[in-house]
Amino acid sequence: MNTKIKLIATDVDGTLVKDSSPDVYDEMIDIIKKLTDAGIRFVIASGRQYGSVRKMFARTDRELDYIVENGAHILLRAKNYSITKMERRYVEEIMQDLRSLYKDGCHVVASTPHGCYLESKDEEFIHLIRDSYRNDVTLTDDILSEDEEFVKLAVYKKGSIRSLGEGILIPKWKELVKTTMAGEEWVDFMDFSVDKGNALRTIQKTLGILPEETMVFGDNNNDLGLIQAAGESYAVDNAVEALKKEARYICPGWKEKGVWQVLDALYQELAEDN
Repeated sequence: MNTKIKLIATDVDGTLVKDSSPDVYDEMIDIIKKLTDAGIRFVIASGRQYGSVRKMFARTDRELDYIVENGAHILLRAKNYSITKMERRYVEEIMQDLRSLYKDGCHVVASTPHGCYLESKDEEFIHLIRDSYRNDVTLTDDILSEDEEFVKLAVYKKGSIRSLGEGILIPKWKELVKTTMAGEEWVDFMDFSVDKGNALRTIQKTLGILPEETMVFGDNNNDLGLIQAAGESYAVDNAVEALKKEARYICPGWKEKGVWQVLDALYQELAEDN
């Protein structure tokens, strides 16, 4: 294992924990503390909002860097560093398109840097976003009437949205905005420049850290950029095949706490070297 690692970045849902989990297990918090105490920068790289992951990692929040909203929002040591907003015209056009899917059981989340808006009246979905993802939620009759600048739109369908996402939504919008599968039940839309990999490269450049000094973990299509930006890249064994092909290594999945296993082994090697 490369003990020259200076930066670690990991996805959350499907990588560290089961999708939509409200918390992360204690061993993960403990190893993050050990690694950051050893001088390694640790990045939480998620499609979630900052408010959600901040609550998950509250016990070590101030020591962390964040790539959230798939890279539309970057925070260093939990302080805003970069926010990339969507063009209003695309927000309006995509929202009109996504509203046509409400009848098919789909729901939309419109994210800002400080919270999110829902038009849905479905109690189960509201509970998912507010209580499972622990987002800061505002309910509204009309997202487009809100005086906000949005960083991401996300459409959800319980069970799976993959056929709709990969078959219709992503091909339809991919020339105008960045759009990606973000788990089995989500399709995300951001500014064309937004990508977890671009965000990680921004952090690497800012901190003077090289790709070969970077270790990353992911499971889904929105982690491809992350994998490509690091020399030490891991796909969990429950990852999509496209990610497994790009990653340098495969590690056990979230059920086996695979990311923790790799990080604990890294820490043990660092301790032996010292």
